Amino acid sequence: MNITAFVSSHYEELITLIKTLAVIPAPSHHEERRATFCRDWMRKYIADNALIDEANNAVCELGDPDAPAVLLMAHTDIVFDETVELAVTEREGRLYCPGIGDDTAHVAILLMCGQYLASQPLPKGVRFILAANTCEEGEGNLKGCRALMARYGPQLSEVITLDGYLDTLNDRAVGSKRYRIAVDTAGGHSFRDFGRDNAIAVAAELIGVLSAAPLPSEHITTFNFGCIEGGTTVNSIASHCEFTYEFRADHSDNLRYMTARFEDTLRPFAERVRLTVTDLGVRPCADGVDPARQERLIARTEAAFEGITHLRRYPASTDANLPLSMGIPAVCIGCVRGGGAHTEEEYIESASLKDGLTAALRLAASYLKDSDIRPNGRVIWPLRDRDIHADA
Repeated sequence: MNITAFVSSHYEELITLIKTLAVIPAPSHHEERRATFCRDWMRKYIADNALIDEANNAVCELGDPDAPAVLLMAHTDIVFDETVELAVTEREGRLYCPGIGDDTAHVAILLMCGQYLASQPLPKGVRFILAANTCEEGEGNLKGCRALMARYGPQLSEVITLDGYLDTLNDRAVGSKRYRIAVDTAGGHSFRDFGRDNAIAVAAELIGVLSAAPLPSEHITTFNFGCIEGGTTVNSIASHCEFTYEFRADHSDNLRYMTARFEDTLRPFAERVRLTVTDLGVRPCADGVDPARQERLIARTEAAFEGITHLRRYPASTDANLPLSMGIPAVCIGCVRGGGAHTEEEYIESASLKDGLTAALRLAASYLKDSDIRPNGRVIWPLRDRDIHADA
């Protein structure tokens, strides 16, 4: 069956699959139910070797077991915990549900790609690994992808992750480091003990110094402060305050610069008060990817979407960060149109699914015509970034 016929005959099945997946709770680190559903679906429609690994990824393989592999993936986790109701509603050609675009619809498209590939004769030298992976969002810290890279990294020729919107191609990795910084002091009475360090004031001073740090002039570097909390009453000198802090960059040199600035900024504060820094996650930048091989993958991806949409290339922080940091060509590509990501009014446009599935199938099928898939020549092991600990 050709791609056009497959999309036409399986469109309603795709809609049903999205609706089924969307109402299965899957906050980061708690994707077990979606993983089980995906594994069972894979076993029924793709391959009986489907399994759930130690990171709760649902994984299956197709093709020549001795060949280098193309990894196709989409993440099962969503940003909402189990207190948020997951119910799909349809209005004016849209499907609404928290997490439906990021990344539920892409998991369904991934499964459909697997079903299509399973129906095709795979040439010798062609191998696919399909993974519905966990912990892409927030403090999931790419746990699912890390497990996949640890297991399959040396065997991979290219990685394609399905995420985002239909007009966007993420071809560069935005690395990041995230921290929770706790400030502890003696505290005391606001009048009797006036003059003692106030944890809130010290935290605010630290935020000010971090904000004033000059940024590198080359490439893109950003920073942000998230939650801040502390103190008890207005007539008490706060003895505890904590806040979250992250910085991002699209080049590893900038990430190293920001790390050094952060450590240098902490030292004088650690001499005054007790500082506890908790590492909330590291996403690496690209490192050592062969530019020619990366451009080849980009060209392959753009060709699959030709006539459907014009892809705009942007750097982003996605599961593709990890293979790119290991020298493996990788892209992140969107296959739906929609909006409201990370809100309870998130939606996708139903009609866009035909375009998205068509493009994803074209991309997967392009490997069936090109058996010259070479394994990655440079992988850096172990996959690890230096931790920061400040406790004084």
